[in-house]
Amino acid sequence: MPEVTNSPSNRLSEFFDKPVAVVNVGLPLFAESVRRQGLPVVDVDWRPPPEGVPRLTHTKTGISMDEANAEAVRRIMAGRPMIVGLGLARDVIPGMTDRTILHAGPPIAWERMCGPTRGAVMGALVYEGLTATPEEAAALAASGDIAFDPCHHHHAVGPMAGVVSPSMPVWIIENAEFGNRAYCTLNEGLGKVLRYGAYGDEVYRRLRWMADVLYPTLADAVAKSGPIDLRAMIAQALHMGDECHNRNRAGTALLLRALGPALARTCADGERLAQVIEFIDGNDHFFLNLSMPAGKAMLEPAEGIPGATVLTVMARNGTDFGIRLAGDPGRWFVAPAGMVEGLYLPGFTAADANPDIGDSTVTETAGFGGFAMAAAPAIARFVGGTAQDAISATLEMYEICFAEHQFFTIPALEFRGTPVGIDVRLVTETGILPRLNTGIAHKEPGIGMVGAGVLRAPGACFAAAFEAVKSW
Repeated sequence: MPEVTNSPSNRLSEFFDKPVAVVNVGLPLFAESVRRQGLPVVDVDWRPPPEGVPRLTHTKTGISMDEANAEAVRRIMAGRPMIVGLGLARDVIPGMTDRTILHAGPPIAWERMCGPTRGAVMGALVYEGLTATPEEAAALAASGDIAFDPCHHHHAVGPMAGVVSPSMPVWIIENAEFGNRAYCTLNEGLGKVLRYGAYGDEVYRRLRWMADVLYPTLADAVAKSGPIDLRAMIAQALHMGDECHNRNRAGTALLLRALGPALARTCADGERLAQVIEFIDGNDHFFLNLSMPAGKAMLEPAEGIPGATVLTVMARNGTDFGIRLAGDPGRWFVAPAGMVEGLYLPGFTAADANPDIGDSTVTETAGFGGFAMAAAPAIARFVGGTAQDAISATLEMYEICFAEHQFFTIPALEFRGTPVGIDVRLVTETGILPRLNTGIAHKEPGIGMVGAGVLRAPGACFAAAFEAVKSW
């Protein structure tokens, strides 16, 4: 009798002889047990969608929300943010005065500000020469003599505390497609820096050097080079391992490459030129303060489209987390800011951490940053995860976004466009909240950065926004 080679037992043996890959949907405990056996796992953070969520398709006046969102996303993707210059905040940011301090996130009064925001405000007031000590600065801030306002109310963005004071130099970014402008300060680097709530002589010296040396040198170079295309630069950085939020190494290198010839031609002082190049080269996050206003410049033209349910703002002030919708751009939907899970610098623990803070989630809102983590597997180690976690994060975000970006693509996903257009309807229907990666500031003013990690946006602000959309 001939040998039977296709029996059920033989087919079963062939199945078990092959490598096994596991997709875990639901409880992470199951995924962890498989990992302990040395097998690869794709962990899908899925949960049943909330019951009773209506499928919203049109406003009460008959406007198609899908058509409105299609136009909003078209405008976002069509945006071409360009570096067109630098200036002092008081001279170029609309509505800025000598007694104005801008901050990250939704509106907040001094009394409710968290430690790092207070620390950054106090440091900025000393830097401006309005007070001599942080203690005097705190008294001035509490007096009502200083006007506090969100960066987002002035076409600006700021990382972490996001504090912008009148004499600080800022980038000027213009959307060549729509003509709107956005603004952001220059990046100080990591560690004990103003944006993380630190103050003191070291912080002031760096800020003054940036204003006296870095700013005019860069301004002359940009004037010489002409406009620099940030959309193209972000697209290229995504192909080089950045996600342009917490990893900006490629973006910073590309910027220095673009500005290098103009810097050499406009700065006759060789030592000054070397200092500027060394500062940028030694600060891998220098590009963050360009990717953020680029995102802001791309998002603003989508504001004011009736019926559009995609986000144009997602920001945190260390106390509150706020979002705004394209179809209702003047209204904030706010929830308490969450706590970040991640890795801490030596000497610090989760007990030292402030809640989530900063305008840098403008990157995710614009279709890169944490939503493009699959393009930047190295970021996973920085925030305490794995390369597979980075891919899983991006794949999940497609579920809550209206479209895929035309220009921002991810090589590891066969050049699939990044998720863009966070749709409050999809967030509510799926129960999936946006994933964010971020730095961690010390909860007390004056100390600075203590770590970095990941978290999800709070659900309450999305629930409130969805309720509002139901009434449109």
